[in-house]
Amino acid sequence: MEDPVVAEGLSRRFGKLVAVSDVSFRVHRGEIFGLLGPNGAGKSTTLRMLCGILDPSGGRATVVGFDVEKEPERVKQNIGYMTQRFSLYEDLTVEENLHFYAGIYGLGRTARRKRVPEELDRAGLSERRAQISGTLSGGWKQRLALVCATIHQPPLLFLDEPTAGVDPVSRREFWAHIHRIASAGTTVIVTTHYMDEAERCHRLAFIFRGTLLDIGTPGEVIERREIRVCLVSTTNVAKAMDLLESHPAVDEVAPFGDRLRVATLGGVDPIALTEEVLGAGPGVAGAREIVPNVEDAFVAMVHSEARNGGGR
Repeated sequence: MEDPVVAEGLSRRFGKLVAVSDVSFRVHRGEIFGLLGPNGAGKSTTLRMLCGILDPSGGRATVVGFDVEKEPERVKQNIGYMTQRFSLYEDLTVEENLHFYAGIYGLGRTARRKRVPEELDRAGLSERRAQISGTLSGGWKQRLALVCATIHQPPLLFLDEPTAGVDPVSRREFWAHIHRIASAGTTVIVTTHYMDEAERCHRLAFIFRGTLLDIGTPGEVIERREIRVCLVSTTNVAKAMDLLESHPAVDEVAPFGDRLRVATLGGVDPIALTEEVLGAGPGVAGAREIVPNVEDAFVAMVHSEARNGGGR
């Protein structure tokens, strides 16, 4: 079946500012696809173009079979969209918000009477149905916003920084719910700058300064960087950092508690390198290699862009 999202050379300018430049990717049916990057990278702008909210300045995209520029209203009718900030009516109850959004999305009265209690129960909101939405905690607000965005059971769901400002426990519960939605057949596109959340996605697109740097599964992206990482104990952390940072094979040195976290490029053994560099200086009291993660891969990409003069 056709991929629900196809972006080809998608670009967006705001005057002289190029927010998104020539971004192309496909999202497969039923997957959780992450748009990953720091604040201001162009993630939300990309998402709003795909939702039919912003017209592209260049390129094209189809979402659930509709052209985002020519048929934006058809796009909006067939997706769910959850914004960064809580955008529901804070003076309505939880149940009233659900009924309202169900009506906005075109559900008839009979369908609403059946669907709303089901969704309240599924999201664990039944006991809070009469609570004023503005009095909910951050985690419960996000859960309610997600239910409102999916009350019409759309085939495609867009989540823009959905867990910003939410505590770690609520974030985990929220992601468990996202995976339940995806396993039921809904395609999910989520923007985030939380690297640990990125590892929960099936595939990732890394965006930096409006440019797509890489795309693939978390494992594929990490493997392509050829990064190795170790944790090092040394007698003089500050001096060790200065010595290691000057080595061309070292991509990053960062304090990690009372140790240093050293990442190397090109498959270079980080322990052997560290022992060599620090041997005549503060020395190595202990070292162990650890598995690199998505954050390591993203930092390596950004550093590579900076070395090659990429970005704006």
